[in-house]
Amino acid sequence: MFPTEEFKKLQTPFYYYDTNLLRQTLQEIRENTDGYMHVHYAVKACANPKILSIIAQEGFGADCVSGGEIRAALQAGFPANKIVYAGVGKSDWEIELGLEAGIFAFNVESIPELEIINELALLKGKKARIALRINPNVGAHTHANITTGLAENKFGIDMQDMEHIISLASEMKGVEFIGLHFHIGSQILEMDDFAALARRINELQERLEASGIHAIENINVGGGLGIDYQEPDHNPIPDFHAYFETYRKNLRLRPGQQLHFELGRAIVGQCGTLIARVLYIKSNPIKNFCIVDAGMTDLIRPALYDAYHHIENLTAESSHDYVTYDVVGPICESSDVFIKNYGMPHTRRGDLIAFRSAGAYGEIMASGYNCRTLPQGYTTEDLKA
Repeated sequence: MFPTEEFKKLQTPFYYYDTNLLRQTLQEIRENTDGYMHVHYAVKACANPKILSIIAQEGFGADCVSGGEIRAALQAGFPANKIVYAGVGKSDWEIELGLEAGIFAFNVESIPELEIINELALLKGKKARIALRINPNVGAHTHANITTGLAENKFGIDMQDMEHIISLASEMKGVEFIGLHFHIGSQILEMDDFAALARRINELQERLEASGIHAIENINVGGGLGIDYQEPDHNPIPDFHAYFETYRKNLRLRPGQQLHFELGRAIVGQCGTLIARVLYIKSNPIKNFCIVDAGMTDLIRPALYDAYHHIENLTAESSHDYVTYDVVGPICESSDVFIKNYGMPHTRRGDLIAFRSAGAYGEIMASGYNCRTLPQGYTTEDLKA
């Protein structure tokens, strides 16, 4: 599966992206969406320029949460009219960048933000297309740190303020209200969570129509579809059919309404792998430590979320002689642990270790803590060159 001989020639740690799997994943999405469905790739998951370029070339849009991401998306070839921009703290220069580029929509999260977008648009003689991000107070079965749709979260506009803010926007000369935006969280595997969001949107649409607000052009349900971290080889591509079918069955769109999605992890999560080398095997009476040259600076998810990544020894001499290890990194932090009590083939200094399902929130979240060098990212095409 992996070009291990090529890996041996490279400086570790690094990220490897299987672009064949990426393209298969994008094709699966296309086969399960209809013409009124528009998928915007969530750039925050992975902004490797080569990955962005492939997704742009395949005709997808981009979901950005910063001015830097808007720039990266434009540079990668995403058309501005397929870029949506969300975030609770948009700076003036980021708003101005979106206005100059002519992006499809700003997903607005508060009245003060709406007022500033209107003000900046008027100064530039432009009109900003806006969707209101509504906090639907819908829970998701996922880690507490990646839920976004509860009233206690910082994201979005409270449902009770929806009509008032739509009325405000309609009176502003610098904005055009084009839709509603929602997002309830990330790494969601239970379709019932998405069905609950669809039902809440149905309620809100009916409420708006009862108050005389009709013809909402766009409904954006965000993303959130998770991946299988436990068995990446058995489920390399998420069940997109079940995901999109959940919205087809439960969301009552009005004639002509367009439906938007913001998928990130589900697109790139399984195509990326962090490759590291074993530095030392250290043992004491109660533990065996496998110390690798990658750390929480290269893949922070285990330290940040207690997240699981399937780990493989790619170069072990025997696949039958199993030992239990704590797999740890070199960072000067006790939290720099990838996993504890993990069974792997007998491992030696110099062995190559693969941390699977690391394409999302891996390379993009890497840091230079301890003055470490950021990991390089290589694609299937790079290693064939």
